[in-house]
This record gives sequence, structure tokens and C-alpha cells, in this order.
Amino acid sequence: MGTPMPGAGRHRRRIRFALPVAAAGIAAAVTAAVLTTSAGAATAVPTPTAKPVVSQPSLATLKKRIVGAEAGDDVAGQTTKKSSRSASTTATTASPKIIGGTTTTISTAPYMAQLWYYDDKGTTDESDDIGFFCGGSVVSPSKILTASHCVKGYNWAKYGVVVTSATVLPTTDADGNTDLHGGQATAVLRQWNHPSYNATTIDNDVAVLTLAAPVKATPIRLTTNTDTTSYTGTAAKTAKVYGWGRTSSTTQDISETLKTASLPIQSDATCAGAYGSLYIKGHNVCAGEPATGSDTGTTAICNGDSGGPLVVAGRIVGVVSWSADDGVAGHDCVVEGSYGVFAKVSAYVGAAYAQIDDGNLSYTDGKADIYARKSSTKVGYELDSKGTSLAARQSLGDWSGVNLVRSADLNRDGFQDYVYRTTAGAVYWDHFVLNSTRDDGSWVSTKIFTNWKTRTRIVAPGDVTGDYLPDLISVDSSGVLWIYPGKGNGTFSSPSRVGGGWSQYNALVGKGDFNGDGKADLIARNKSTGAVYLYKGAGKSGTGAFAARIKVRSWPSYNAFDAVGDFTGDGKADLLIRNASGSLYVYPGTGKATSEIFGTAKSLGTGFQQYDIFG
Repeated sequence: MGTPMPGAGRHRRRIRFALPVAAAGIAAAVTAAVLTTSAGAATAVPTPTAKPVVSQPSLATLKKRIVGAEAGDDVAGQTTKKSSRSASTTATTASPKIIGGTTTTISTAPYMAQLWYYDDKGTTDESDDIGFFCGGSVVSPSKILTASHCVKGYNWAKYGVVVTSATVLPTTDADGNTDLHGGQATAVLRQWNHPSYNATTIDNDVAVLTLAAPVKATPIRLTTNTDTTSYTGTAAKTAKVYGWGRTSSTTQDISETLKTASLPIQSDATCAGAYGSLYIKGHNVCAGEPATGSDTGTTAICNGDSGGPLVVAGRIVGVVSWSADDGVAGHDCVVEGSYGVFAKVSAYVGAAYAQIDDGNLSYTDGKADIYARKSSTKVGYELDSKGTSLAARQSLGDWSGVNLVRSADLNRDGFQDYVYRTTAGAVYWDHFVLNSTRDDGSWVSTKIFTNWKTRTRIVAPGDVTGDYLPDLISVDSSGVLWIYPGKGNGTFSSPSRVGGGWSQYNALVGKGDFNGDGKADLIARNKSTGAVYLYKGAGKSGTGAFAARIKVRSWPSYNAFDAVGDFTGDGKADLLIRNASGSLYVYPGTGKATSEIFGTAKSLGTGFQQYDIFG
């Protein structure tokens, strides 16, 4: 977007961006933590058993990765496709690419993130180094939305760094000192790309990085799955893209300063006319005026903008995915008649939400895990998901004196917290706090409610009110359901009354989005009939918080229910159920809002009658 600004004493930025290639798998960055509590708590609370240690790279290491990536001349991923607009018989590259546009500042798009990746392969030979740059968006304090082709096949925990809150890219002087220009450099804890991402068709090109520590940047929200006006209405003509990508089709240099451009969203018919079968209706959206064949008169995404956001009315509606390259020098971002192509966020909001508000107790793989307490010993255990089975249980110490446990990330820092009620009726929030050097930390217990002994249900479903902050739900002794809107720091606003009649249910659970619309839902079972209902979240408070219930099953014989989020790792919320003989099953979510909300049950084993609390 425009002319590159010079950077004194720095490597030339020749970072190219296209589509992903297969590479190394994901590595864990953090050891599993064991829950402890602060000393001096007034009420009996879980007993400390061990001190968790979080190992993170130093700032010097993160800066070294940035310098290596700056000098890189690699692509984030690559595929070859035949362009439907090219008369040539040579395979053309579809590559994520802003040409044109204007300089802006981070204050106009405070959610913008720089994604730097550098792997020297452990050798002194620079020819095998991998270094590249992508864009991304902060969608919660510890989550970055980006493109799958920037993530798939790369080990971001080991070789990546994310910089936020900076208008200008980092610069390195002749003495090797790297200036982040006010930015915050953060390591990556783990990565997730859409499980159906296809590097050949560039389909399902969305991914989420979980950071090793929360950042200060202001997050941006995703659009909803029912949003159509952002893509076809008047607002669609005001869509904006942001990035540090290439500023000309004739140079590989990316922009030193954040830039933006207006790219009106085009109809599916227009996009398909330009790209034929390469354009996947429903999964893609294209934007911009048709390119002219040169920089003159063209405003378009270009290399380095990959993974960045297309924004309408303050929400992300697209993720920069690819654009045409006909193989002709000087055409790779400006092929005549072409448009920039984006992953359509309305199609992926449900899958992304499962990662933005995950239930991963182990912190390593993005799959939701289980808390279970053994009734005979009162020892709590972490049961980690392996997708369709469970790993060996890990002790969390003594959990006597409590009668309800829920896991929830109430402060959106990427670490799962525990919300539990003591037998005396006090509700506590145990959360992990990093120290100032970010290489260690401890668990802290905070009392958040008193006198909740008569509450018949307490649920931590995620964001119910639609503000991207996690909430709590409770049912009082008279059967009234209340929402306690979270403030994102373990405290809550005044409760809003949803309505009465909830005493008819002997099970009420919820964690995540069961119907794929990016809103937290509830599952309830009638105590008389065994009928199970889905209450779809509406993203609101008060009486309109949930849509009319939908009957999804009849389960009179099951005696324990648990909703932990995405247990299988496919981007859909799942349900765990124990039967009378002690067998535990996972019912995989389908993402549908009908009676087919769950797929075929998968057994997780027997002997689960030994546990009296699931969370």
C-alpha cells in the first residue's frame, strides 16, 4: 500500500506470502499445571499440591526471531493453481497479497498483529533458513485470528513471535539492537488451524494462535454466522483491509508502517466470474475493484497482508487468503480483472469461537479437557482429551469441601481457571498469574460470591451476552435463571434476570457454541421426562438471552452431564455423558441447531462411577 519507508541499518524486507507447505508439527510450549490456591483463604478450599512452571522464551530470543524473519525471503505456504483468467498453460500461483491505500496508525486498528516466523534449522547455513511474515487480529487478549496457510505445518511455539500495539514494524540498528517501536512481543503457546484446511484449494483458510501471555491490545469481534448485510448490503461497500504487506507488484519489500485501504465486497457471481471453480462460494468472499494489470489504478491486498482482517462496521468479516498471480513479472498482485480473496468469517465463526474460548486444561493442544473428582478420596483429577479417548489422569490434589467445579477462562488470559463452590456456599475463582518475567507464576484464589449454597445450578458457558467476555449463569432456589455478565477480570456486573421455570431441569450445562453461530448455548434435561433441550444463545442479556428451546434427545437414564467445549478438536462443542453403569461417552457436536445436534457417541471407557463431580 504505497511507498515503503526506509529503515536505517536494517535488513531489506523481502518477505513473500503465499500458501502453506507441509512442515513440522506443533510442539507444546507449556507444561501442564497443577491447581493450587493462595494461603490464608477464609473457607476450606482445594489444597496446594505443586507449583506450576511456565517456560517461555526471553525477550532477547523473541527479538532474534524477528530479526531472522525480517531477513527471510520465504513464503508462508504455497500452492499452484490454474487461473481461470489466464490464457497461459503455465500453472499460476494464488498468493495472499496492500497495493494502493493510505498510511494509518495502530490507534485506528488497535487489534492488528504482526506475525513473525524464523527457523534457522539449527545450522549455520543460511540457505535452509525459513523466515516469513503474516498479519493477524487480536480477538481476545490471548488469541490471534489469522490464516491457516500462515500456520499449518509450522511450529509457532518454537519459532514464532507476535508483535502487537505497534504502528511501525521493528527495526534493528547496526549494533544489533531491535526496537519494537512501542510494540509488545509475545511468544505463542499453541496453534490451531481449521481441521479441513486444504492447501491445494486454499479452502477453510482460518487459524487461531494462542499466546503464551495476554496482550494489552484491544480485541476486535468476529461477525456472526447469520450476517449477510456485511457482505451484500450498503456496509459491504465500506469494507477496509489493514496490513504491512507489499506496496508494489514490482518489489518484494513490505511496508514499514501500517496501511489501510477500502475494498468494497463483491458478489459471489462477480468473484466466480473472475476465478471460476477456484472461488468457493460460502467459504470465500472477494473484495476490491478489478485490478488494472499494474500498480496504477489498483488497490489490492499483496504479499505480507496474509492473515489480516477485512473489517465492516467494526467486525472481522474476512481473513486475507489469496489473490491471482499469472506468472508475468510485475503482475503478481495486480493481475488484470482480479480481486483479493478472503476466508468468509461468517462461515467459520463457530469453529474459531471454540478456540477463542477453549476448555484446554493442559494448555497444549486446543482440545477441551475434563475435571473429575473421586468421591472416595476427594482428590481432583485432570483428564486430558486425546480427541476420541482420554490420557492418563493427573492429580490436582485434595478437593474436599467443595460440591461444584467448573473450568472457565474468566480473565481471557489463555489459561483455564477453576470456579468452584464450597459446602458453605462461597464461590471461588482460582486463576493462574504470571510473574513479571513471564517465566513463572502461581495460582491465586479469589472469592467472587457468597451465600450461593441454595443455587441449584451454576454454569460457566462462555460469552452469553455477546461482548466477548465470559459470563456466569446460576439458577436460584425458586427456579429463576440469572446471567452474571463478566468484566473479563474475574468480576461481574449486576445480574440480569432471564426468567423462571428452570427448576424443571435436573441437569443444566454449557460450555461453548453447540450450533456454530459463535454464541454460547445451554443444554438442559427435564427431570420428569428425561427430554434434553438446546437453548441457543442470542448474544444478549435478560429475557432475550436464549431462543426458544429445541428438543434434541431423550436421556432419562444418564446420571452425569458435562460440557467442556470442543473435546474432539473439530471446532464444535461436544457433550459428555455418564450412564448408570459408569461408562462415559462423548457425543460429538455437529454444529447444527436441530435434533441432529450430536453425532454418534464414542465411549471413553468404564469405571467413571468413582467420580462425584465433573467440570
